Amino acid sequence: MLKRLFNPILAILCVLAIAISLWHLHATTAGLDVRHIAIGETPATVYRLSPARPAPVVVIAHGFAGSQQLMQPFAVTFARAGYIAVTFDFLGHGRNPRPLGGSITEIDGATRWLAAQTAEVVGFARTLGDGRLAILGHSMASDIVVRVAQADPDIAATIAVSMFSPAVTADTPRNLLVIAGQWEGMLKAEALRAVGLSMSPEAAVAGRTYGDFAAGTARRAAFSPYAEHISVLYKQASMAEALAWLDDTFSVTRTTAPYLDARGPWIVLLLAGIVVLARPLAALLPIVATRRAGAGLRWRQLAPVLLVPTIATPLLLRVLPTHFLPVLVADYLAVHFAVYGLLTACGLAVLRRRAAQSGTSVPRLLAASAAVTFYAVGLLFWAIDSYFTSFLPSPGRGTLLAAMLIGTMAFFLSTEWLTRGEQAARGGYAAAKFAFIVSLAIAVALDFERLFFLIIIVPLIVVFFIVYGLFSDWVYRRTRHPLVAGIASAIAFAWAIGVTFPLLAG
Repeated sequence: MLKRLFNPILAILCVLAIAISLWHLHATTAGLDVRHIAIGETPATVYRLSPARPAPVVVIAHGFAGSQQLMQPFAVTFARAGYIAVTFDFLGHGRNPRPLGGSITEIDGATRWLAAQTAEVVGFARTLGDGRLAILGHSMASDIVVRVAQADPDIAATIAVSMFSPAVTADTPRNLLVIAGQWEGMLKAEALRAVGLSMSPEAAVAGRTYGDFAAGTARRAAFSPYAEHISVLYKQASMAEALAWLDDTFSVTRTTAPYLDARGPWIVLLLAGIVVLARPLAALLPIVATRRAGAGLRWRQLAPVLLVPTIATPLLLRVLPTHFLPVLVADYLAVHFAVYGLLTACGLAVLRRRAAQSGTSVPRLLAASAAVTFYAVGLLFWAIDSYFTSFLPSPGRGTLLAAMLIGTMAFFLSTEWLTRGEQAARGGYAAAKFAFIVSLAIAVALDFERLFFLIIIVPLIVVFFIVYGLFSDWVYRRTRHPLVAGIASAIAFAWAIGVTFPLLAG
């Protein structure tokens, strides 16, 4: 009886979690006028109280491989406190249709392009408020906003989150606040270095304000507890420090505690509800095969099939060409997926593990794959795009998505088949995904200068492996065919990677 009620009860709880989280996320912008605009070709969003009133404007810039959605917590916090906030998508990022020009590693390259774009947004921001300006940037953008503020004396305050900027001096930019997460060790040291430039190297401490706001020499380093490079953007401690810095800069006195955006837990609840809801919904899928399809390998046979592509793929790609797309390292990742998948398929062929007689229904296979893809890509990515970061492809990414899909299809179809089947090795599925991460680590070690930026996306790959691993397990238990989840996972990964990395000019 309890077993039969488990799925309905779980589905009800998940739907409640989704509804509650959506209500809270929608409530964050209550009382605000949120307008999506274009500054030239730059997609931007203006947040302000409704009705509008004169106020200082804060321009907010996202980091590498991010988007303006990622910066919503700061924008909403500032707007509800009476400021006007402007977020935007950098060149090659988010929904910006224009690619990013110049070398990503040189100051005279992409940095100059991004600084010029930010200055254009600042110029537009001057027309919105009372003439007073501040600027905030995260990660890559921290260096950009520092340089823009140094060149523009009208910018009264600079807030640099997770900052690394060699451009900071003892007295520029004006009124500098540096925020870092508690778990960002190197960036915490950089924050103290930047704040202490006018003192002895060991003098600066976090949580203390130095200098004078009126003179523009105020300096402060602040560390948000239990935060790393992304969660620092969602910590109320970060919001409180940034808002207090603006208030001190513009001599704003508050009689009540200000609103601090707290959407982080609700985003987690929303995504968790969508992911876990897939388990009871999987029971509605058609049974595709009469018995469990897949290679059904024991560990003795599985281990060498995992080991060979893990080592051979990064070695082969040291000599094979992988530069063919105008996007940073995603072309390499597409080829890595493809070669790894083909080597895995070759291993299966050597073992002669062809498709066993499993009574597969092709129409049911296609129907189940379409349903899983719609849910695991359509619904989940809609939630990510709406409340976390841009996950819709901008114009010009079609070729990239197609190339990524070729690679991810080769990988997921072969590894799903490899690790499923009657009497398949326990833990084989997780081992296959871990082996792929190891192969990427070997690739980075062999060509660190070129593939350094892969380090940024590996955490995303790990999270997606876990989420889509759960989808795969629940779907396989019901359909008995590994290709259903394999097809959905391949499309999801191609989509996620294809919309994450910035497009480059030429």
